[in-house]
Amino acid sequence: MRPNGRHTAGTSQLSTLRTWAICLLLLSTVAMSPTTAKAAPSQAAATTHVYLLRGVLNIFSLGLDTIGARLEAQGIPVTVANFVSWSSLADEAAANYRAGRLKTIVLVGHSSGATALPDMIAKLNQLGVPVKLAIGLDSVFKTRLSTGAERYINIYIGDGPGEPVRAAAGLHGKLDNVDVRGSGVGHITIDKNEAIQRRVIAEIDAAIARSRAPAAPMAEPGTPRRARSAAATAPGRN
Repeated sequence: MRPNGRHTAGTSQLSTLRTWAICLLLLSTVAMSPTTAKAAPSQAAATTHVYLLRGVLNIFSLGLDTIGARLEAQGIPVTVANFVSWSSLADEAAANYRAGRLKTIVLVGHSSGATALPDMIAKLNQLGVPVKLAIGLDSVFKTRLSTGAERYINIYIGDGPGEPVRAAAGLHGKLDNVDVRGSGVGHITIDKNEAIQRRVIAEIDAAIARSRAPAAPMAEPGTPRRARSAAATAPGRN
């Protein structure tokens, strides 16, 4: 028996409509997917690396993890580590800088992690690598800065254990000491405070924007390094 021509044509049209409906449904699902809606990071952000150094005990500097997660959400690569790793991290950053994978280096530290920042900056400068920005949160042990980042911000609590960072003779770069006493933050909570975190991220975003301008002259390899800092010799304190 021959099939009815009209019935066959109707079935074919229905099948085609179903196919188009399925395709449209799949396309709409992809369009609504959060992964496809996420903006791609800028080239400046992708070639930036932020190193976040915790204090003596990792359990007291977990606000740096939150800052790191927020930066990663912006497409900015980060490394969160204990302050004792500053030397190996400097070697890693220098290798990536020489290979062209890294153009902008930002350092952030809390407590002993902030105290270690001048040492890490000094080693990077010795290796011929510039530091765009360094931010210390309540640096301890009378931190002294003898070589420079383009900008160094020390946010500390003037009536607590933190202290202003002292500039050594011949310091290059800008040093800002910001006293936040009376703001309700303490040594253990300064890295977790929402306003402090927003400022740190805003300063990093501004540094990345500045990195699109011509780079500042970098330090010559072999520049003499200062003596070991108190961060490496003082007893553990966070």
